[in-house]
Amino acid sequence: MRRYLFFVNQPYSYSILRPLQTEIRRRGDEVAWFVAGCSAAPLKPDEKRLKTVKEVEAYGAEATFVPGDWVPYFFPGIKVEVFHGMARNKRGHKSEDESDHYRIRGWFDLYCTHAEKDTEKFQALAQELGHFAVAKTGWPKLDPLLRDASCGERIRGESEPPTVFFASTFSRSVTCAPQLADKIEELSQSGKWQFIVTLHPKMDESTVERYRSMQGANLRFVESDEDLMPLLSEADLMLCDTSSIMFEFMFLQRPVVTFRTKMPGPYLIDIQTVEQLEDGLMQAVQRPQGLLEAQKHLCRDLHVFFDGRSSERVLDAVDQFLTVKKQTLKSKPLNLLRKLKVRRRLRKELAKTTY
Repeated sequence: MRRYLFFVNQPYSYSILRPLQTEIRRRGDEVAWFVAGCSAAPLKPDEKRLKTVKEVEAYGAEATFVPGDWVPYFFPGIKVEVFHGMARNKRGHKSEDESDHYRIRGWFDLYCTHAEKDTEKFQALAQELGHFAVAKTGWPKLDPLLRDASCGERIRGESEPPTVFFASTFSRSVTCAPQLADKIEELSQSGKWQFIVTLHPKMDESTVERYRSMQGANLRFVESDEDLMPLLSEADLMLCDTSSIMFEFMFLQRPVVTFRTKMPGPYLIDIQTVEQLEDGLMQAVQRPQGLLEAQKHLCRDLHVFFDGRSSERVLDAVDQFLTVKKQTLKSKPLNLLRKLKVRRRLRKELAKTTY
């Protein structure tokens, strides 16, 4: 029996890692969770939590899975990067090569990639640097969506209004949550639309409270530590800004409306003013064929697998790394200053961890 560890530093990590946990358990292996920097409340009674570094060392996992850009280097076993999102430029860079997605910090032994383009980029970096390996596996978070959800147009009751899933990121330069609050409240109270609303865990608290206060018969507010994946299929369309969750939603083959997005394209309907919101939603409800075809093309670029079995490939890649590839790699760079910073960061993150 193999032991694995999940390193959680953000609330979104739970939905990324749980499909992996399901597959680990199916294989008869064991996994534990280590939470640093966010709430551990989402952990379920049957999920094993390690609370201290000493407990992690005693547990002795063979691999630690990380949906983020850092991990304590001194944890036992190999460190596996599974990413917190798919490779997509969010900040208007001229090329994706400038994105943090491809920054090698020296923490990881194995990168589990999602598509042809990011695999090729990481493989080139692996060949150049020599101290990590790359496996094209797909993203575990999408497994339940691709395997269990009904894609395409959602069947609604005869008098049921369309449901809009509204998600917004926290950065002030791109978030649309403050600008759209009054309009979303108006539309929900009109009875012509239903809304499911979630906001980034780093969103300004006053904005979060504004949306919490809007809850009613046609608006449900979802806390940031809830698992959003089962809720996506309850919506007919998504309203977003520049949050990467809109790309996850596109795998359902349902339309996305954005407000002044930094990632425009033929795969979404982008509006520029609050007054255009309802017209944009109405257009999306019609399911424009060109938009849906563009979405399919984008999804193939972002994620090469559509079988809902990425968790299996990740664990197979770890097995192959431990038995074959590990012995062929160079040692990681010393990075003494970075290692000191990681120790300090871990102490700070543990201090603000809540249960």
